Amino acid sequence: MREDFSRTLCLLRQERGLSQRKVAAELGISQALLSHYEKGVREPGLNFVVRACDYYHVSADFMLGRSPDRDGINIGTEALYDASEERAGSMQGSIMATLQKKLLVNSISVLFALLGKVGSREAVMAAAAYIGDGIYRIFRRLYLISPDANEDMFNITPNHFNVGVVTSDMIFAEADFSDALAAHTKEKGPVPPMDRESLSAAYPGAYQSLYQVIHTTGERIQKMAAFRKN
Repeated sequence: MREDFSRTLCLLRQERGLSQRKVAAELGISQALLSHYEKGVREPGLNFVVRACDYYHVSADFMLGRSPDRDGINIGTEALYDASEERAGSMQGSIMATLQKKLLVNSISVLFALLGKVGSREAVMAAAAYIGDGIYRIFRRLYLISPDANEDMFNITPNHFNVGVVTSDMIFAEADFSDALAAHTKEKGPVPPMDRESLSAAYPGAYQSLYQVIHTTGERIQKMAAFRKN
């Protein structure tokens, strides 16, 4: 069974703040067996998978890592809207917003192209989770200033969001990303070259956005560090 199942099973329990003992009792198994399932030590049968999906109100596709949507909605890459192809109209805003959007869209395109060459599914999913957490945090903060804001639309409660649950998930996602890259390198060797010359040849134009984001971010952090020293 997929490794995604054990990780999702554990995260769903932690998301609700439930103990293994409580969940195991309600699912009709021992705490030790649930612990084995969450760690991936043992594989559950189909009956348990169905019970777990019903218990957490998610689809089997989500539980097995086949869909990022809890209801199991799968969207093929060919059906996804690509905002990077926008030239004018609804996706345009201020000049500054448009510039930042292009820098980030181009940078992310290069990053995932490189991850595709690396070939680690785990690294791709962890990177997507990390960036997704950032998008979630920014959108939710932006949403809250709208006049008709209603936080019931979010799965994460306001209290959990405000105490940093999403931030914690970013930390775990970064750790998963680091582990995935280390495991991949150990198994398959070095990743593709990523020096300026190699990137400019492989991604002419787009790589400049990546370097701009890296440079701007580095300068901002340096200034912040220098300010704190003073």
